[in-house]
Amino acid sequence: SPDALILLKKVKETHLFGIADLDEAGKVCHIEEKPKHPRSNLAVIGIYIFSPVVHEAIAHIKPSWRGELEITDTIQSLIDTGKSVQSYILDGWWLDTGKKDDLLEANRVVLDDFLKRDIKGNIDAASQVVGRVEVGPETEVENSTIRGPASIAEECQIKNSFIGPFTSIGAGTVIESSSIEHSVILEGCHILNIERLADSIIGKGTEVIKQEQGFKALRLFLGDDARIEL
Repeated sequence: SPDALILLKKVKETHLFGIADLDEAGKVCHIEEKPKHPRSNLAVIGIYIFSPVVHEAIAHIKPSWRGELEITDTIQSLIDTGKSVQSYILDGWWLDTGKKDDLLEANRVVLDDFLKRDIKGNIDAASQVVGRVEVGPETEVENSTIRGPASIAEECQIKNSFIGPFTSIGAGTVIESSSIEHSVILEGCHILNIERLADSIIGKGTEVIKQEQGFKALRLFLGDDARIEL
């Protein structure tokens, strides 16, 4: 049996991935992180199976320029010491969810292909739920429209709002007087008075609030590596 098995996928943007080179038998003979001159178009997609010998390889590698122990260096160490590293090339769809648009696309695919209608929360008489919508336990929907496919986790509050297709909302989120579609809202967020929020990803515990006073100046409190589009 091999000492390692890694999944690969043919990609166009080879400079964004770890790239593997195979011999005629399908064994991995070389692997490099984000190469300038790639030997193949086979990207390492983050799914690995290792035998215990991997711990020896980890003990012999050094941190990269990023100060991290790289998985590609670990696999290359296995190769350099004569260990067997086999590969499997994935034919089905796969998305690199490290970027916003890819994460939104993954959310769209999951909701479109797998979501079933499942209403466990409380929907009041003034609200409308259309299509394949999932509403978690103890979620309250008041005077709102939810149009599927959409997923709302447990203990949320949706008031006077529109939740459009391909939207996923995390647990404990409060959405008031807002319109949201094609977005991923993680848990514990508060969205208030937003006329239209689309194609967005909102991190945990984030507040997106439009003040009713109508200030013309923007007041922002953003974390590292944030991106805002106005």
